[in-house]
Amino acid sequence: MKLISATVVLFALFFTFNVNAQTKIDTISNTTASFEKGKDYILGGISVTGLKKFSEETVKVFTGLRTGQVIKLPGDKLTSAIKKLYESKQFSNVDVYLAKLDGESVYLEFDVQELPQLNEITISGIKKSKAKELKKEAELKTGAMVTDNLVVTTKNYFTKKYTDKGFLKTKVNLDIQNDTSDINIVNMKIYIDKGSKIKIKDIIFDGNKALAGKKLRKAMKNTKEKFFGRFWKGSKYIEEEYQEDLEAILDKYSRLGYRDARILSEGISWNEDNTININIDLEEGRQYRFADILFVGNKEYTDEQLRAVLRIDKGDVYNGAVLKERVKGDGSPTSEDLSTMYQDTGFLFSQVNAVETKVENDSITVEIRIREDEKARIRKVTVTGNDKTNDHVIFRELRVKPGDLFSRSNIIRSIREIGQLGFFDQNVSPNVIPDYQNKTADIDFTVIEKGGSQIELQGGYGGGAFIGTLGLSFNNFSIRNLLNKDAYKPLPMGDGQNLALRLQTSRTFSTYSFSFTEPWLGGKTPQSLSFSVYSSNQYQLNPQTFDVDRDRSLGIIGASIGLGKRLKWPDDFFQLSQTVSYQSFKLNDYGFRVGADILNNGTLNNLAYNASLTRNSAGPSLIFPTYGSEFTLGVKATFPYSLVNGKDYSIDGGLSAAETSAQIAEKYKWLEYYKLSIKGKWYTAFTDKLVLMSNAEMGYLGFYNSEVGLSPFERYFVGGDGIAVFQLDGREVVGLRGYENNRLSPLEGGSIYNKFQLELRYSITDAPSASIYTLGFVEAGNSYDNFETFNPFELKRSAGLGVRIFMPAFGLLGIDFAHGFDPLPGQIEKSGWQTHFIIGRQF
Repeated sequence: MKLISATVVLFALFFTFNVNAQTKIDTISNTTASFEKGKDYILGGISVTGLKKFSEETVKVFTGLRTGQVIKLPGDKLTSAIKKLYESKQFSNVDVYLAKLDGESVYLEFDVQELPQLNEITISGIKKSKAKELKKEAELKTGAMVTDNLVVTTKNYFTKKYTDKGFLKTKVNLDIQNDTSDINIVNMKIYIDKGSKIKIKDIIFDGNKALAGKKLRKAMKNTKEKFFGRFWKGSKYIEEEYQEDLEAILDKYSRLGYRDARILSEGISWNEDNTININIDLEEGRQYRFADILFVGNKEYTDEQLRAVLRIDKGDVYNGAVLKERVKGDGSPTSEDLSTMYQDTGFLFSQVNAVETKVENDSITVEIRIREDEKARIRKVTVTGNDKTNDHVIFRELRVKPGDLFSRSNIIRSIREIGQLGFFDQNVSPNVIPDYQNKTADIDFTVIEKGGSQIELQGGYGGGAFIGTLGLSFNNFSIRNLLNKDAYKPLPMGDGQNLALRLQTSRTFSTYSFSFTEPWLGGKTPQSLSFSVYSSNQYQLNPQTFDVDRDRSLGIIGASIGLGKRLKWPDDFFQLSQTVSYQSFKLNDYGFRVGADILNNGTLNNLAYNASLTRNSAGPSLIFPTYGSEFTLGVKATFPYSLVNGKDYSIDGGLSAAETSAQIAEKYKWLEYYKLSIKGKWYTAFTDKLVLMSNAEMGYLGFYNSEVGLSPFERYFVGGDGIAVFQLDGREVVGLRGYENNRLSPLEGGSIYNKFQLELRYSITDAPSASIYTLGFVEAGNSYDNFETFNPFELKRSAGLGVRIFMPAFGLLGIDFAHGFDPLPGQIEKSGWQTHFIIGRQF
């Protein structure tokens, strides 16, 4: 038998796959035969040898070759066939032979070596529950083909899993044995010896003079020394995080002017007590300062205007990181930098770069090179992803219009306004498509809709009482399609209107309400119209026994109509809202306390005007704002009837209880009062997930006539979860966690309150299905009877932890664990731990 080696084919295939497969084309015949290199042949047939579990037909399918097709030897089709076999990850070796040459027909033989399949996987050295978890994480599954890569990656994965937890001496061994119960299957036994956890004893710096070791260790956010009591950050050595900390050290030096600082060497050393030291040898170099800062190429703005934004002066310590942020931006929506300054005024294609042009001694001259180019205008604005919400609802909120000059700030503001609608997931993605040739740009806003309608379930628990709300809330309603049967899917939606039907109830009250809001009255200007009607009943509560007497009640029928208008001055974050409301109170042996007297029966009326000036720049999300603020200045007042009607409002002495009650009813037939309030919230982001919310607020209820005195309605009730009771008597409920509901105020309510709050929030996820964040808070506040007892520093303090989950179908859900550090009024023991369940309410 004569053997003809196809060296050319072997050479080509070797470099094509870089595998250890010896590819041959041999003539196996009793007669001498040869093939012509590069000639076209007809594939006469394929045979397969070396099979254990696979069928010959299966391998033929893998190759992609078929009998009768034209093929070259060597050629791309044969190369592709072998490649496909390897890519199937079923074979460890593939050899190809020329089995027969019959005129213009060739017959090929594929000799394959099948990879073994993984059958049983056992992990020892750790707990069974942990072993099961690790198998899932490593994606080790029965039936997987056992390749060299699988063995190596599995060993490395388990080793890294434990070294990242501080077990630096972890050893992982894999034992693969044949399983005789079936053909070509193996069992894998993994032995893990994690050893003891290794902690960092000392982090030692050498060569540092300008910065003390304590400051450098503080710059290392992840790699920490061990000490007694550390629980918030372990002293583990994790290679990736350690490398990040080395970069943080150099960044620390750079921000202090040491731009040449470098790490000469670093490494770990072992101590006898099974701990490690980290040794870092530094070279600080000299400290640099800014020399001249020159601007080149600027025509639109003067040097003085640019310096005002750059905020770096000659003689300042050289800080390359700050220079970059002031030129290119820090990535935040509120960044104040030169690039944003240009992009806000149409210069989309502008380029602003900082270049060091001269280094002399310890001074660096920087040249800010500006290429302004032409201003760009917006050609087209589109919105995609809104299947339910009508286009005009989104377009009316956008601050970018076709024909406008390009403005980065207006795009960011548009993202915020879309998010404030509450109809979309907070991740609104604007896609800017620039056209340099025509100096234009197209902008497409991609939105992800979330539920606009809700079955509203709202409740809170604290101090032994539960308050619940059940209703329907349609937050993206379309009233114009109310009679259009085709629009019911299942309800007419898409015009951004709000329609709500609610039932609120507890042991002591029940309320039925209907409200409607049109945010853009007329559809052309951001002017809202709101309307509501409600009916409520509150029942007498015995404060000693907490029994409820439903035969003694306070009934309320109310209605309100309001107008709100977005202002353009001082800026367009301001809004003025005005509301006229009317309430009719009917007391039926209710026993309402008015000072030292009791009002049992009568009908009272409350006609009031309410105006509030608000500024809301918080965003971009309603659920988890990361920047901006919310500010409200409000006033609510009735007409001063007692000052113009000439009536005598003094209460005669010596009268019966019924006669006294009648005089009181006449006195308060038309309620009179005025209320002043101020509230402010500020959001400060440390990262995109960690945000500090600061809050301060105060309210005051006053009267016009000392003979009439303070209104028995519209009082403040402080303490607890802050769940509103739908203002049954006009009361304002102020949450103060760590205390029982309303218990920081007198039974009849207070006339003054103040509250201060710090809340650190961390976002776990902002997925459309559920937004989740955790929080830690400290807050303080109190309620006062009058200015004589008012003391802004006499506060009830609390602190605690909580979590919030926002789901489109149910709104905001949450739970808080709060500790009250002070006693309730009239008690001597501090309030202690309280649990507050929150549904539909955000602090």
